[in-house]
Amino acid sequence: MTKRIALATSAEHAELHAHDLPLVDALRAAGLDPVAEVWTDPSVDWSAYDAVLLRSVWDYHRRYDEFTEWLAQVDKAGVPVLNDSGLVRWNGDKRYLLELRERGVAIVPSQVAAGACLREVIGGLDGQEIVIKPTVGAGASHTIRGIAGSPELDHALTELPDTVYLVQPFQPEIQTDGEWSLVFVDGEFSHAVVQRPVDGDYRVQLMFGGVATSADPSPAVLDSARAVLEAVGPTPVYARVDGVVVNGRFLLMELELIEPYLFFPQSPEAAQRLATAVADRLQLATVSG
Repeated sequence: MTKRIALATSAEHAELHAHDLPLVDALRAAGLDPVAEVWTDPSVDWSAYDAVLLRSVWDYHRRYDEFTEWLAQVDKAGVPVLNDSGLVRWNGDKRYLLELRERGVAIVPSQVAAGACLREVIGGLDGQEIVIKPTVGAGASHTIRGIAGSPELDHALTELPDTVYLVQPFQPEIQTDGEWSLVFVDGEFSHAVVQRPVDGDYRVQLMFGGVATSADPSPAVLDSARAVLEAVGPTPVYARVDGVVVNGRFLLMELELIEPYLFFPQSPEAAQRLATAVADRLQLATVSG
């Protein structure tokens, strides 16, 4: 019997992102029946599926409590989530970076601050160029950059919502050399791109005009990315390791395990790799069950 797999999306991308369409074809070729379903749609019977593969749930950070409740509902229905729902919950708050640092991973220096503590932390960085981002966030939402102590940054702080933030030094290498994104499927390296922002910006996302170019990572960068996954524990079905090389050393910026854009256009065979990994996971779950 053909296994049905729900490709979880958001209402804004109910029909999947165009770049995910090769994955749909690859899943079908792997003998699965993929169906796009909006995660916030109350009419969806998730128990009718053999697994849920998270894809364009790109609004999860705006409805995070609702998202984690939804994960609990899918868990209760006994339907596997890919990536594993426990990994997804852990990865949903960027404070995981500090945990990885404790496990020996080199990260972009990061401090966590909320409420009045945010200005206190920033006050200790007077004159430094910094980036402030929510610990629960995506797509550079509510992310600001500026000089600590400057009137411009002080004004920008007044417009931020009251939540928990990461405070990090700005890495100028993002503008000069770009940000690495290394994609792994079932623990194996698949492909990599370097993302670069438009002149004058620091945000590398496509929505801000950023450009991603296929690239071959050096052995040192690849080893560093592998070390990130090894520090996580359970092998994710898919992962994107984002980082920047500073003084010859790869520093982790984010580990994307929820809904990362996987750059299938830059590596068409990657969709087949992921489809095979998903099919293998479902087959293993069937045998184990």
